[in-house]
Amino acid sequence: MSRALCRILGLTALVASAWPAAAQTPAAAPLPAGDVVVDGRGVMRWQQNKQEVALFGVNYTAPFAHAYRAHQAVGANLEKAIEQDVYHLSRLGVDAFRVHVWDVEITDTLGNLQANEHLRLFDYLVAQLKQRGIKLVLTPIAYWNNGYPERDSGTGFSSIYSKLQAYRNPRAIRAQGNYLTQFLNHRNPYTQQLYRDDPDIIAYEVCNEPKYQAPAAEVTAFANRMVAAMRATGYRKPIFYNIAENPELSEAILDANVEGLTFQWYPAGLVSGHTLRGNLLPHVDQYPIPFRADARFQRRAKLVYEFESADIIQPVMYPFMARSFREAGFQWATQFAYDPLAIAHANTEYQTHYLNLAYTPGKAISLLIAGKVFRQTRREQPFPRYPADSTFGAFRVSYREGLSEMNTDEEFYYTTSTQTRARRPARLRHLAGVGSSPLVQYGGTGAYFLDRLAPGVWRLEVLPDAVAIRDPFETASLQKNVTQILWNDQPLRLTLPELGESFSLRGLNAGNTAQLQATAGRLTVRPGVYLVAAAGKNTAAWTPDSRLGTLRLGEFAAPAPTALGPQARHTPVPQATAGQPLTIRATLTGLAPADSVFLVAQHYYGRTVRLPMQRPAYATVEATVPAKLTYAGQLRYWIELRQNGRTRTFPGDFSGAPRDWDYSARERWEVTLVGPKAPLDLFRAATDQDRVEARALARNAWTDYVTTEATGALALRFVQNNQPAVPAAVAAGPAASLRVYFADKLLGRPTDVAGFREVVVRARASQPVGAQLVLATQHAAAFVAPLALSTEMQEIRVPLSAFRAGPLLLSPRPYPGFLPLQFQSAAAATPLKLADTEVLQLLLDAVPAGGSAPAHVDIESVQLR
Repeated sequence: MSRALCRILGLTALVASAWPAAAQTPAAAPLPAGDVVVDGRGVMRWQQNKQEVALFGVNYTAPFAHAYRAHQAVGANLEKAIEQDVYHLSRLGVDAFRVHVWDVEITDTLGNLQANEHLRLFDYLVAQLKQRGIKLVLTPIAYWNNGYPERDSGTGFSSIYSKLQAYRNPRAIRAQGNYLTQFLNHRNPYTQQLYRDDPDIIAYEVCNEPKYQAPAAEVTAFANRMVAAMRATGYRKPIFYNIAENPELSEAILDANVEGLTFQWYPAGLVSGHTLRGNLLPHVDQYPIPFRADARFQRRAKLVYEFESADIIQPVMYPFMARSFREAGFQWATQFAYDPLAIAHANTEYQTHYLNLAYTPGKAISLLIAGKVFRQTRREQPFPRYPADSTFGAFRVSYREGLSEMNTDEEFYYTTSTQTRARRPARLRHLAGVGSSPLVQYGGTGAYFLDRLAPGVWRLEVLPDAVAIRDPFETASLQKNVTQILWNDQPLRLTLPELGESFSLRGLNAGNTAQLQATAGRLTVRPGVYLVAAAGKNTAAWTPDSRLGTLRLGEFAAPAPTALGPQARHTPVPQATAGQPLTIRATLTGLAPADSVFLVAQHYYGRTVRLPMQRPAYATVEATVPAKLTYAGQLRYWIELRQNGRTRTFPGDFSGAPRDWDYSARERWEVTLVGPKAPLDLFRAATDQDRVEARALARNAWTDYVTTEATGALALRFVQNNQPAVPAAVAAGPAASLRVYFADKLLGRPTDVAGFREVVVRARASQPVGAQLVLATQHAAAFVAPLALSTEMQEIRVPLSAFRAGPLLLSPRPYPGFLPLQFQSAAAATPLKLADTEVLQLLLDAVPAGGSAPAHVDIESVQLR
């Protein structure tokens, strides 16, 4: 018997141990045992009680590909890593798991299953998920090789057959049928169940994101052959097939012998290379399906195998996505992909995705809330369009507050500090959040959970502080931390009615010997798990091995502190109004109460001031440069940290202070100080390549950066071949777009905004092409004006008075391609107010087909004047 099997059996024994009966969590409510069936109306139901299925969760890939190799690279024990991650998933209320199994790592080229470490770890993961009551949908065929973002090393059939060959090459077809047969007949050594019989594997999707071409008959024949291979094993539960990847061949899938259809959703595309900013809620306002009126579609169950608000860290997207999924009729949705704890510091597991309870606490709590939305929203329940639907049922989503919230009599969850009051504090049973609320005032940045065990007795779990120190969506490396973890003593005040002001805390997790007593409801806590009890309560019945649903009370998983020392993160505003005080705020980690922080500000080589910096929040410092130093010109500044008798200066973390005679570091922050009538750059090709989204939307278009002939200035170039653009199946719209988030540029000139009168674009086109400018507000209301491009590089002036209410382009483009490309705000039309705007779009129409050379548009800059 292996040590891993002993661990599984030990966990099984713990489940059966006695524990106080009052401790239950909504997330732990047991799901029905037994099979799932699809009724004649395409609804998945639990066979046991005929109730509808509604499951929500994640993909997770630790046993395979890059995640497997990365765990080895950082020296992590993969079994322990899986245990910790599955604990966190259970803590977040996840009840659904899906993964496309990397067949390339567990087969040979003939499709024979290989008993290797990848398969063993996957078996172990399945067993751990089952222990937590999490249901599974598996996709045995991934079609991916295993290299990304490194080189491929897989040796199975997917290493020699492309996606197009996979359904046409007879040897590839035989290999896949052979593999499916062996995979479903595989016996998991940790559960002793065959994969075809495991009651917690409720369905299968045949293959992941296939790629097909006409004729449709070949596609249908392949799908039916794979289904037949699976059915020949004796498997009788639902089989799903992807229809969203090849919508132009939907007929082929609708004619196949499958019970369900699978979809994905990347509402703002993938791999922008930086964090997307601005109000992106219109991207997730609805999920219309083009073939939903087809009777063949209506009798199939619907499942979302992957979704993610890629390149977006805002904790507001998931609840909206969950609501839109339910409105569209989906009964299962799983995010792609949850980042393993051991490698989440670097976000190398697909840089465009980032989700982990410890490292992205606000986004993780939004996933918890989204799961509640998904399970509590009626299937096909209609909703009004954004922003009228920002509050629905027990839920509230606010882009401006960066907040998702759930508030019922028994549950209260929030993703950032909120002033919302719990509906019935005396009846509250579960609370989780980041930041503070009227019931919990907490000084740290990690997530925390409070669960009621009995009257006056609660379990408190506190995660370490997490601070973003780099853009997590830039090019990733295991050697580059994007989030810093710090273990700190943080102030905590609880005002739960039944605890009173003199409650006690007792440490429960391993090594936590804390015994604390609150004064006026206040005390200081470190990361860990605690038993919280009102004065006079006897808590001897609760031990670390007592149960809270599928959790042990003493369970705790958290990353070690990041061994980096103090880290500073700050981006200067490009311009600030001369003669006005300028507040400078930065992130600075690793501060102790006795440390001193100063802002050293200098007007070019002129006068220098040294200002003490305040700490308005954890890891945040700020100071205001007085107006006497902000006269027109250039302001240079540094942050000086005095710690343990040593002085270090940022940016760069150099030893010494900027005013030392031998301080030789050249790094500094700078801001240009201008008069109120100076233009403000919204976009400049020479400096903004890494902070904008310049996308070709048509398949015959692409982007580049070039220098102009007249001045040598750098320009963004959009190129279009003079060919018919795309098949009719792809939504019509502009051929290309530039999207610029500029709200941060307005911050330095708030008093000047009212004086701007026009948008000035310096650009040229090689031939006539239609173009529009769009200004979008924080409320996602769009205002559109035509842009008349010339064949000569020149300034084109567009008065603000020319902008009229119109549609907003959903850029970056949503995927799948059949989703809407435009959003029309449901809010009442109001005049354009520049102070409310935050996004500029420049849209280019398709050029007429048949020209002799590619057409191009060059854009040097866009300004407000």
